[in-house]
Amino acid sequence: MSGGFGYLARRAAQKERVRILYRRALKDTLNWAVHRHLFYQDASELREKFEANRDVDDADRIDRMIEQAEATYEKFRHPDPYIVPWAPGGSKFTRNPAPPAGIEIVYDFGKEDND
Repeated sequence: MSGGFGYLARRAAQKERVRILYRRALKDTLNWAVHRHLFYQDASELREKFEANRDVDDADRIDRMIEQAEATYEKFRHPDPYIVPWAPGGSKFTRNPAPPAGIEIVYDFGKEDND
């Protein structure tokens, strides 16, 4: 194990990649699990996979492991992920949009003052 700024920067970048990969995989697990009790079991198994390699110190080996894990994640991603209905891409997104600017809604149509 060597010191130096380059080594520390590389390790920080690796930790960030692992964190992002874990969060993506965990969120994708929700797409595959229909019920919460199934999700909790899958999430625990996913965590165990990440924890098993926590003490690896070789930076080159870590890079290879991250690349393999990212490839595996891409291979097994859910083809139709769940999207919250009101989020962009959801079924309710912009279903009832606000009227465009400049259009006035008249609630008393036909009851105008005719002076």
